[in-house]
Amino acid sequence: MKEIKTTNAPSAIGPYSQGIQSENTIFVSGQLPICPSTNKIENEIKAATNQMLKNMKAVLNESGADLSNVVKVTIFMSDLEMFTETNDVYKTYFTAPYPARSCVQVARLPKDVLIEAECIAVLSRV
Repeated sequence: MKEIKTTNAPSAIGPYSQGIQSENTIFVSGQLPICPSTNKIENEIKAATNQMLKNMKAVLNESGADLSNVVKVTIFMSDLEMFTETNDVYKTYFTAPYPARSCVQVARLPKDVLIEAECIAVLSRV
């Protein structure tokens, strides 16, 4: 098992890793819409989704993977009314065949952000 750590995504805010690689599988922890260089939280859903996915991409890139390696995404939202706007941004980061995905509304997210996402990626070889 190998820890994935990058300054191009926000640091973990608890006792967990930004990502873990186990053989050819990469697990990216929940990424928040926080700019890693300024710690600014994006509070508009399209900007928040964009920053969250940039952070996810940065963790994947640190491991030698990219978004094309992603097989599963889980999105947590504070309000599913933002689903359409989220999809508008999401589809600019992923192409068909899209990763499997779940999207759930939750009562609250860390730092009271609008959205958070985690993913699983698979490298074609170790």
